[in-house]
Amino acid sequence: MQSYTMGQAARLLGVSPDTARRWADAGRVATHRDEGGRRLIDGRDLAAFSVEVAQNGGTGEDDVSYTSARNAFPGIVTAVKLGDVAAQVEIQAGPHRLVSLLTREAVEELGLEVGMQATARVKSTSVHIDRA
Repeated sequence: MQSYTMGQAARLLGVSPDTARRWADAGRVATHRDEGGRRLIDGRDLAAFSVEVAQNGGTGEDDVSYTSARNAFPGIVTAVKLGDVAAQVEIQAGPHRLVSLLTREAVEELGLEVGMQATARVKSTSVHIDRA
């Protein structure tokens, strides 16, 4: 099973690393240490905790993004394929792999690149990408 560092978990939850550490210190999410001494969160625990955070009214962070699309999947861009007019962007959001087809211009305006944080928002059958 995949485990996430506190920094990775914070990015996927959309909070600061300090907030993720405070939540772990308070026992809100279980952690363990790797052989190097880093605190890790099991992927399943992180997925369950992210659902709990979403159901309880969000993260408590001040930099809230407002949108009408309610199904948000914060994650990491894993692939960007650019065509002449269209583009394909893949995001890994915890256990979910989301793929969005959008214009090349939109990808360039958002500055989407592999490895950056982004949020896929799903409404009906469309996937919208927000730059984090």
